Amino acid sequence: MSTAMQNYIDEAEQALLHTYNRYQVVFEKGDGVYLYDLDGKKYLDFVSGIAVFALGYNNKEYNDALKAQIDKIIHTSNYYYNLPAIEAAKKLKEISGMDRVFFTNSGAEAIEGAIKTARKYAYLKDGRTDHEIIAMNHSFHGRTMGALSVTGNPHYREAFEPMIGNIRFADLNDFDSVMAQVTDKTCAILFETVQGEGGIYPATEAFMQKVRKLCDERDILMILDEIQCGMGRTGEMFAWQRYGIRPDVMTSAKALGCGVPVGAFMMTEKVGAHSLAAGDHGTTYGGNPLACAAVCKVIELFEKHQVLDNVRETGAYLSGKLDELVQEFPCIETRRGAGMLQGLVFDRPVGDIIVKAMDKGLVLINAGTNIIRFVPSLVITKENVDEMTAVLRACISEVCV
Repeated sequence: MSTAMQNYIDEAEQALLHTYNRYQVVFEKGDGVYLYDLDGKKYLDFVSGIAVFALGYNNKEYNDALKAQIDKIIHTSNYYYNLPAIEAAKKLKEISGMDRVFFTNSGAEAIEGAIKTARKYAYLKDGRTDHEIIAMNHSFHGRTMGALSVTGNPHYREAFEPMIGNIRFADLNDFDSVMAQVTDKTCAILFETVQGEGGIYPATEAFMQKVRKLCDERDILMILDEIQCGMGRTGEMFAWQRYGIRPDVMTSAKALGCGVPVGAFMMTEKVGAHSLAAGDHGTTYGGNPLACAAVCKVIELFEKHQVLDNVRETGAYLSGKLDELVQEFPCIETRRGAGMLQGLVFDRPVGDIIVKAMDKGLVLINAGTNIIRFVPSLVITKENVDEMTAVLRACISEVCV
């Protein structure tokens, strides 16, 4: 590491609130599926900003769209209409099959909106304010107080108690555990279609179908968090679209804007007509012209460049290469995931492997202490997968001896 880069890191440690244990690198630019640090070192990126940069870095069409919008108007507030927000909402409805859209600044804010939607929907039915939401153990929905309240990891919550009340926890893919938490106060069942931070656990089709049937029978809202697993990452635009169901409410963010901070929560017409009304929810920046111009261009480029086809083909290739590593190394217990949201589960902490990979020019992250998570740009090639696998194999060989 150069003295210049070390100096920047030292300055950051003096100026930034220490809420992240950052890797010792300062990235300066990106191009395609590669990042470059201040010293000019090149890194193959299999993190993509935590499943954000689906189209890769320095995509000219995307960059040009944002530059053009900057020259027009960046922000107006939600007291007025703006063309990019109207167009983005239309496109988002088309790819999601949902009916109403609310744009936010982040995934956590989208979860907050979904929670408020569920409570208002139930309140309008009976006037009560004691309704309950069922969330899942090992889930992760964000760091704001509402999102943290439905995050099924006590470690994240304990220092910030009390959370918002009336949250119950069940286990993903265990319908009996869900039923054990259902009461006459239940207004929503909320979970990630594929748990990301909690260990790369996809929901099963049987579980999805049973939850959908339960929600239909009891007029409970089914809320799906597609912040990480959505926007094409599993090979469908949204992961739930593989299951033949539709949620009542869903959340999106991360790759929705491919780098510009934007999220959204969406709902069916029935929920939209019987939940949040004027004055119930708002945001200063959400849905501004710049963010929504990004959403429009992202959806356009997904279709133009057939990104989903690449996820299905190259994602299957990635799965195969990771399965080969499972067979090769006894320290790897299994692979889990779908499409380009994958995890290798080890019998030990993976921190050393990730640091060694960084040293060798490969960017990886974990999901929990013993899982390496793979969330690359959705435009990676089989050659990129081969390059990643070669470096990872070398790193595992050094650690798992």
